[in-house]
Amino acid sequence: MERPSLEINLPDTHEEGKLYVVDSLNNLNKLNVCTEESQHSLDEEENTDGIRENMAWSNTRNQCLFFITFIITLITSLALVSFVIFLIIQTRNKMDQISSRLLSEKKNIEELKKINNIILKHLNQSSIKD
Repeated sequence: MERPSLEINLPDTHEEGKLYVVDSLNNLNKLNVCTEESQHSLDEEENTDGIRENMAWSNTRNQCLFFITFIITLITSLALVSFVIFLIIQTRNKMDQISSRLLSEKKNIEELKKINNIILKHLNQSSIKD
């Protein structure tokens, strides 16, 4: 705004005119103050928008990191579970092999006992004859 328009000589005006001019000057001053405050408000809103954009970007980045971490955790868990299942199957196969060996050894031991009993009977019979 131009300053010369604000400078008014009031020697010939009445009291009401002086009040009107003072009110006009006050209103003009308020208008200037309001525009400066609104400019500050606009600057703050721009800063706030920047902060909001940064917060939105940060939030999106955090969600992305969480999602990636979640996927990696799921893959790792799946790998570990698969490995444990593989070990359980291998252990079961080994246990089946050991069980079958024990059964065959048990049969062999029973056969050896029978042979031992036959030998003892034969020895007992031969000792009686002698």
